[in-house]
Amino acid sequence: MGTKMSAIMNINKTFFLFFTLIFCYSISSQEINSVKVQSANSAERFPVFPDCKSVQFINLENCFYNQVQDFVFENFEVPGKLQQSEFQGKVKVLFEVDSNGAFNVIYADASDETLINETKRVFSSIPKIQPATYNGKPTYSKFTITINVPLKSRAIIEAQTLAQAEFKPNYTNKRTELDSMVYKNYDNPEFESHLNIPFSHSYYSQFDGSLNQVGSNSHTASKPYTYAEVSKYYNLKSVNENLKKMASSWWERKLWNENTVEIKGEDYWFSLNPILDLQIGKASKSEASYTYVNTRGINFRGGLGSNLNFTTTVFESQGRFADYYNRYAETIKPAGGNPAIIPGMGIAKDFKTDSYDFPLAEANLTFAPSKHIDLQLGYGRNFIGDGYRSLLESDGASPYPYFKLNTKFWKIKYTNTYMWLKDVRPEVTLDRTYATKFMANHYLSWNVSNRLNLGFFESVIWTNTNDRGFDASFVNPIIFYRSVEFASSARSGNAVLGLTYKYKWSNQINFYGQFILDEFSLGDIKSGDNSWKNKYGYQLGVKYFNAFKIDNLLLQVEYNQVRPYVYSHSMPITNYGHNNQSMGHQWGGNFREFVVISRYHKGRYFADAKITLGTRGLDFDTMEDDLNYGGNIYKDYDEKRALDKGVKVGQGNTTSIFIADFQAGYLVNPATNLKLYASLISRSNDPTKNTASSIKESANWFSIGLRADIFNWYFDY
Repeated sequence: MGTKMSAIMNINKTFFLFFTLIFCYSISSQEINSVKVQSANSAERFPVFPDCKSVQFINLENCFYNQVQDFVFENFEVPGKLQQSEFQGKVKVLFEVDSNGAFNVIYADASDETLINETKRVFSSIPKIQPATYNGKPTYSKFTITINVPLKSRAIIEAQTLAQAEFKPNYTNKRTELDSMVYKNYDNPEFESHLNIPFSHSYYSQFDGSLNQVGSNSHTASKPYTYAEVSKYYNLKSVNENLKKMASSWWERKLWNENTVEIKGEDYWFSLNPILDLQIGKASKSEASYTYVNTRGINFRGGLGSNLNFTTTVFESQGRFADYYNRYAETIKPAGGNPAIIPGMGIAKDFKTDSYDFPLAEANLTFAPSKHIDLQLGYGRNFIGDGYRSLLESDGASPYPYFKLNTKFWKIKYTNTYMWLKDVRPEVTLDRTYATKFMANHYLSWNVSNRLNLGFFESVIWTNTNDRGFDASFVNPIIFYRSVEFASSARSGNAVLGLTYKYKWSNQINFYGQFILDEFSLGDIKSGDNSWKNKYGYQLGVKYFNAFKIDNLLLQVEYNQVRPYVYSHSMPITNYGHNNQSMGHQWGGNFREFVVISRYHKGRYFADAKITLGTRGLDFDTMEDDLNYGGNIYKDYDEKRALDKGVKVGQGNTTSIFIADFQAGYLVNPATNLKLYASLISRSNDPTKNTASSIKESANWFSIGLRADIFNWYFDY
């Protein structure tokens, strides 16, 4: 047992050293008692020994190497028992010179424990020196050294190296490409990259006001933004620097300020971070003793050159929620026996007796061949609009594969998104395979003047009927979808039109809104009889930045209304949905909603408050009344339609909804947007009649957690 445990420990040590040497920034190694660090340039300087004060640039680098090498040779004492046995081996050392100039061994590896202890003793005895600097400020720097046993002086090593170079043929010379790789100080290159900024309403509110100044040529409706877009108007790098805490040790820096692993070299950079979403709470009137979310994940992102960026995140999650949320997740469950779909996440499996297991993955690859164009291949979610909700394209549904083309020139940003979606209902599931459908969206944003922005949207959804596949007719980014839909047969596709607007009343006050048109009849509109064919919805909103002259206080008021049967279709498979969730507003059709939001942050502290008042028209779905009142977008609007005329918002099982959502916390690490927080959701649901899908209830849900805020959790159903 002891031998096995020792072997496991050795494997773990070897793996840790390998991982550290590969992924920690500014690290490389070479043999013969030498060290390597990031290259020096005008903004960087190596640590300085007293004997090196008079040298500059590359000579300073060599002087530092030589001083470390000489000190180790003069002070390292090989243990007696190893001398007697004529031991030969190596000690691999990872060390740093901190911002105070002190030497610290981070990790040492050798076949004999006494060599590791002696290494730590030697490095702890090196006197403090002048630390490395970056832009004139003291900073830490990391190095590796390989100590050969028996020890050799620098003069002997140089002589042997010269002799080998003189007498050995070239083909026997050791290659040094790996050792000569240049590593640079990691200065958060992602803040200037074409990488997408993870979309979180709370995080985006911090720079929303800067992007919406009168006269700016920004386009804020198409989300997520890239760092390059935002950095033109908001200095993300400077804000991140100002948020940093004083931290000298490696663990402190990784906890409070930095990516867990970060590397920057010549024309490339990478970062690696664990992703956490750990929540525990209590919901009133719940059968479960507590609620929780247990998400562990890892995010890897980087850039190759200035034009290519990538990110990938893999999550493993388990959770149990408040009863109302669990019930909704189970009402949209897929075919095949899985118990639920977690809104915004995906299909869930049973976990233990009363919880769900819901894995998730997201990824994005962005290529920007010019300043006018970027192309994205991803698996995730998108959003169109300036509000809290979007009627046109929301991020409330599960992630999906997509290809996006962004084109920017003059006062225009033109976004084309092509998506591969799923219908998971039993009616269309064949041989345990869910049905595939496709969506293509065009969105043109035009800054008409210094204050006014207009956006024009069109979308078409189609399925693989008659082996249609991904119809090339819709690939053209400047084609009019309605014409193609008609040519392909109107009943085989579903087209939607939309309009957005934003008016900058001042640098502090912006008005915004949307209009969605699913279908309409001009004759029925003129007759004023509220025909079911008039399928449209609209949004009205206003934002007040730095409200009442309080810096970083955002107030927002928004009204959304969508008529019955919007987002639905005569063929439910071509509705405006994915994984039994709406791709537009999360409530589907037949509702009105009023939202008031307040967001505030100061330094690392933040607080958000949101009040939602709504009226929904739900179906009864009983033996006595199984009519379609227009709220469920997965019903055929030609079957059991409740009314042809006199159709009004809220018809059916009229349900009043009140939701108050409060959240406050502390930003633990700005590099990963890791937040420690507490939240309270108070919800009231009051239908005209209790049904299987809607019951009269009031509940309070309190949670505390530690979460990387990199996507929007929506609990307001």
